[in-house]
Amino acid sequence: MTTATLERIPAPRTAEGSTPRSISLEFSSASEVHAGLEEAVTELIGVAAQEAACGILVTKLHPGRYTVALDESVPFGETYESIAA
Repeated sequence: MTTATLERIPAPRTAEGSTPRSISLEFSSASEVHAGLEEAVTELIGVAAQEAACGILVTKLHPGRYTVALDESVPFGETYESIAA
């Protein structure tokens, strides 16, 4: 039996009670990546809908490490994927 863990690294908040604009995720198992990213994107869709000014960028930093963030270069209503060099 194998155990997978998902670590959500809290993003710093800019003001008391403000909503996060990015979520950092680290996965120990490839089988957990899809569900974890879906959950993070869903969370930020709510934030993006309130502002209606940007979309969401999912960036793979290295194997098992991702950032999901609101990004003004992404059109509202869209989600783009990127791989950090």
